[in-house]
Amino acid sequence: LRTRIRIPASFLLLRASALRPSAAGLLSRAMAPKRQSALLPQSKKPKSVPVSKLEDKSASPGLPKGEKEQQEAIEHIDEVQNEIDRLNEQASEEILKVEQKYNKLRQPFFQKRSELIAKIPNFWVTTFVNHPQVSALLGEEDEEALHYLTRVEVTEFEDIKSGYRIDFYFDENPYFENKVLSKEFHLNESGDPSSKSTEIKWKSGKDLTKRSSQTQNKASRKRQHEEPESFFTWFTDHSDAGADELGEVIKDDIWPNPLQYYLVPDMDDEEGEAEDDDDDDEEEEGLEDIDEEGDEDEGEEDEDDDEGEEGEEDEGEDD
Repeated sequence: LRTRIRIPASFLLLRASALRPSAAGLLSRAMAPKRQSALLPQSKKPKSVPVSKLEDKSASPGLPKGEKEQQEAIEHIDEVQNEIDRLNEQASEEILKVEQKYNKLRQPFFQKRSELIAKIPNFWVTTFVNHPQVSALLGEEDEEALHYLTRVEVTEFEDIKSGYRIDFYFDENPYFENKVLSKEFHLNESGDPSSKSTEIKWKSGKDLTKRSSQTQNKASRKRQHEEPESFFTWFTDHSDAGADELGEVIKDDIWPNPLQYYLVPDMDDEEGEAEDDDDDDEEEEGLEDIDEEGDEDEGEEDEDDDEGEEGEEDEGEDD
């Protein structure tokens, strides 16, 4: 006998609501850091099949009934798809308005955070050194120059879609005259990304972008390979603004929460502790081996003593 299972209506409603994407979910996905550049032109949606062509084909005389029904279904699917696309565009516009609203609401908190960060020496250079992608771009002298970095700010333009700017504020330093270095990313009307930046006024003999990439300190605790190009070449590189990885990393990863990278433990210290632990283990093992060898020697001496006693007893019996 087949058993009929009665499913409560409340369960069906709950399942339906779980499958239906919420507005909050759509917003969180829209606000999440993008893997690709925000300045890349938006991909064009696939062109829908012209309904007129479908009607012409469906109106062809002599079509079998089955094919005619399929063509009619395709026409209706195309109409429904157009409605879906229209709603998607409307959702994008509304999400953009929400993002603009919360960008303004976040500004006072960003300002307060910058004031607190200013009280921590070397906050930003530590943050950059601890970030795996940015650290790979830093040479030794770059790190020295970034010790004078006091503040970083990321500003998205009001309409968000047209681009953003990153500002680096420096104290007086032996490398360049600038107090602020900036780089901007724009998306023009034709959809092509571009960038521009502050010209760095290097002091005599201090242009880090002209230093040889071969120079390195063999005793460096962070690098066992050739020094990378200078971090500051990023300010002069405008070859591919739509795929500027460093700009995207700073804007979407570091800027939202720099504290998480400032607090990353020093991996070299951890490795040093691990090596110390290994050395301690090796010393303990060495001591254990010595103890074992000592026990074996004592055992052999005991055996020799026993043999000596047995020999004396044998001699006594012979007498």
